[in-house]
Amino acid sequence: MTILDKVKAAVMPMESDEARAQARVKARAAAGSAAWLAMVLQHHENIEDAFAAVKAAATEAARRAAQKKLGNILMGHSIAEESVVYPVLAMIDEKGEAETAYSQQAEAKMQMAMLEALPPMENEYADKLEEIRVAVAHHVYEEEGTWFLELAQKAPVALQAKLAQRYMDEFVKYTQGRSSVAVTEGRADAMA
Repeated sequence: MTILDKVKAAVMPMESDEARAQARVKARAAAGSAAWLAMVLQHHENIEDAFAAVKAAATEAARRAAQKKLGNILMGHSIAEESVVYPVLAMIDEKGEAETAYSQQAEAKMQMAMLEALPPMENEYADKLEEIRVAVAHHVYEEEGTWFLELAQKAPVALQAKLAQRYMDEFVKYTQGRSSVAVTEGRADAMA
């Protein structure tokens, strides 16, 4: 967590689990007419499951394997958003949100690299994992609660139709050869 994030968190407390759940419900409703958003939401759930799997792993080998799966889906998802979704967010006059999203994902990537350097069964590792999970949960909340709802409402229908295929193409390009069907159906274990 950056110093700016710490100051922001002190002034504005993180959203509650209830607020996150309400944002997800709204985003699911919007996803009915936006296939790209449905894929993004499924990946958000897969990422949440992957964080839980890392935390629950009982051995060093299991934790590293779960961390690798988390890193794979997190990176594939972020690359797809960064190359496809955020530019469109900027195109609909939400450039500030797009810039914030890019910044948050860059920070998560740096934090994941730091996590890799820590002994996986130590408290410091568990603390860093939780710090990353909380930051990602906040990022997801912002996407599901406002940013992507605005995109679903403001972007032209023809452009949104292209987003789904381009998003999945970028995701699969990163995850190389993994089944996009398995990923979008919510099986984080397919990311192995």
